[in-house]
Amino acid sequence: MARLGFLEATWLARFSRPAGERVVHRAVLRAPPRRILEIGLGTLLRTRRVLRVVGARLDATSIHYVGLDRFEGRQPGDPPGVTLKEAHRGLHGQARVQLVPGNVDTALSRVCNHLAPFDLVLISADTDERQLDRCWFFLQRLTTATSRILVEERPGAAWATLSKQQLDDRAARTVMKRAG
Repeated sequence: MARLGFLEATWLARFSRPAGERVVHRAVLRAPPRRILEIGLGTLLRTRRVLRVVGARLDATSIHYVGLDRFEGRQPGDPPGVTLKEAHRGLHGQARVQLVPGNVDTALSRVCNHLAPFDLVLISADTDERQLDRCWFFLQRLTTATSRILVEERPGAAWATLSKQQLDDRAARTVMKRAG
């Protein structure tokens, strides 16, 4: 993949739209991750940009990208997104891509044992909060102390970093809810 120029890197980090995603671009520019998990793909714009930045620094075969989304299972009130076929077509060749369709809680529980820890986890605000609550336990298993977890609290808002301790606390609360 072509190298990323200074102007393009600066534009992504400082001037790209939506402005809230600049945090994601800066994190990827600072330390290109080899393993990326994204929950809620949306229209693929963010995903393509992230993979473009990482691909400019690393070989596409060394990048493993896993995307969880409802794809064709979207409800009428859900934000716009792509189909599974469009996502495969749009991301082909940028990394080793694994797309998992379905509700994020059931999709993540299905594939969790087959995945290694991720360097970068992106959690979109488009994800249903109730389903995401059931995911914290699995996300805890898929991250390490060096993993970067970025969460979009509301659509269009800036992405916030979630520490490993905060993730562990959310996972513990989820387990306590289930226990009664």
